[in-house]
Amino acid sequence: MKNFKELRIVFMGTPEFAVASLDALLKAGCNIVGVITAPDKPAGRGMELRQSAVKKYAVENNLHVLQPEKLKNPEFLEELKALNADLQIVVAFRMLPEVVWNMPPMGSVNLHGSLLPQYRGAAPINWAVINGEKETGVTTFKLKHEIDTGDILLQQSFPISETDNAGDVHDRMKETGAQLLVKTVKGLANGSLKETPQLSTFNSQLPTLNHAPKIFTETCEIDWMKPVRQVYDLIRGLAPYPTAFTFLNGKKLKLFKVEKINMGHNEPLGNIRTDKKTFLYFACPDGYISVLELQLEGKKKMDTASFLRGYHF
Repeated sequence: MKNFKELRIVFMGTPEFAVASLDALLKAGCNIVGVITAPDKPAGRGMELRQSAVKKYAVENNLHVLQPEKLKNPEFLEELKALNADLQIVVAFRMLPEVVWNMPPMGSVNLHGSLLPQYRGAAPINWAVINGEKETGVTTFKLKHEIDTGDILLQQSFPISETDNAGDVHDRMKETGAQLLVKTVKGLANGSLKETPQLSTFNSQLPTLNHAPKIFTETCEIDWMKPVRQVYDLIRGLAPYPTAFTFLNGKKLKLFKVEKINMGHNEPLGNIRTDKKTFLYFACPDGYISVLELQLEGKKKMDTASFLRGYHF
């Protein structure tokens, strides 16, 4: 048993989602001896090198930063070993080789954006919303060989509302997850946490496991043959990024915000209804999708009324 402030912790993460966790750990008084994040990458028109959100935060807070290209690089492994970490914490980072995750005596803890074992994979937030889930949550667990399969430490659930999109869930989740991580570190330090296998001997009683694979372009194209509910959930599950899309006169049309209208009709599926001033509907088998915010290829994102003022059907 140790005071959690005595633990030497190495933090691994890259995007803005991970910053909330690093910030919470620092504010709780954790001893962050190193931060591992992605190398700077060229971006924008000028292709200037851009730092990850985690690196920016780490530099602002005078934390020691390492940015390995390859996690099995001997020089990096020596530097990591020299940090003499008791525990590693991983939030929205890449897959770690065993030589990395197995290095500290207390192992490596990962924060995952679902209630494991549900929604293992790269895009748990998106898929939970796409599948119309009413609840999701966060899980802290110990890393082991197969991705997202390690023993569970703590979980925290929260509701997904009818109108939440993936962005809303992401923002709630990063704060909930950050607090759960602090609780996890304290529990590991004082020895009060027990590890629970994800799939115990009762796995025959578990419901069907949903997975959360990487989102590809074909996932994002809307199929107007699907029921209104499914199309609505797909659109909000992909908003604000990577965004569901359809085509309008051969140009890609991204749909950011929509409402569903349940009503019978005899129109062709995918057919467009509009008064050319305020509303734009797409026909599904059992109703319509009413578009509120959209972006036509080559144009800016805008509300439907603004779009219709400038578009000629």
